[in-house]
Parts: sequence; C-alpha cells; structure tokens
Amino acid sequence: MRRLTMVVLLLALPALAAAQSSASYRVGQSTFNNGGNPSPELTSASYRVTLDAVGDAAAATGLSSASYGMGGGFPEGCAPPGEVAGLLFSGLATLVWNAEPSVGAYDLWRGDLSGLPGDNYGTKIAEDLASETASDSDTPPAGGCYVYLVTAENRLEEEGTKGYKSSGEERP
Repeated sequence: MRRLTMVVLLLALPALAAAQSSASYRVGQSTFNNGGNPSPELTSASYRVTLDAVGDAAAATGLSSASYGMGGGFPEGCAPPGEVAGLLFSGLATLVWNAEPSVGAYDLWRGDLSGLPGDNYGTKIAEDLASETASDSDTPPAGGCYVYLVTAENRLEEEGTKGYKSSGEERP
C-alpha cells in the first residue's frame, strides 16, 4: 500500500519526479515524446545514450503555415562545404561564381598578388553572402593586383576549402 501511495503522490506532484535512478540506470529531467535533446544524457557505467528526437517528433508529418515550415522526423545530414569554382568578373566591380550544392552562405576573400607565394590569400572582405555574386569597387595600388577567393559555408557554418594549389596541396 505504501508503494501505491508514492505513485499517486508522484503523479500529483510531477515536479518531485524530475529524475529516476537505480544501481543500473539514471534518467534525469528528460522528455522523450516531444523531441529535443534530453539534458543531461542518459548514462550508466556501461552505456551512454544521446538523443536528438524520439517519439512524436520522429513522425513523418510537419507543421507549416504561410510564414514558416517545420518538418517532422530526424534532421537531414548536412554535406561538408566544397570548393567554389568558376570565379570571374562579369563587370568592372562585380564578381560571379558557380553555385556550390552544400552552401548556406558564401565568403569573399581578397588579397594582394604579391602575397600568393607566401600562402597569404588575403582577408575576408564580405561574408554571409546569400547569392553567387559580390561587388568590390576598391582598386589596387599602382602596379599592384588583387586576387580573389570565394569559400562556401554550409548550414552548420562550417567553412569549405579555399581550393588547391597547382601542386595539388590544399590552400591553408
């Protein structure tokens, strides 16, 4: 009878039932049927479980309206960002390049031609560009020349490569 009273008490006061544990498991302040990351993780001396979504959130349904959309299920994988190719001038100050499939945003780098032998590819002059075009109206000093690179960032904000040298080695 004492056990039944305890169950009723825990159901009546859910704040007191925030964590459960025994010699073989520990569950602390986690929600399984509403998705999300349980914190802390489920752990014991013999296992560790980290979840992204379990239960209703794994259903193949989604929520949406005219102003937002939220898919159901586990998040899709995000490809690593690749090399941006086809960079060229389409006008005096406008650069264009080929789209990179994994892109979330692009970053534009500009450096001086004299820095290339020392692996100095310049500094980032524009970041989080949403499209495959950018403008740079600055002119190099007399006798100088600018070089440009574009890098891609995926949706996880991981920046891709600056490309490869003629030797095949990746640019730092």
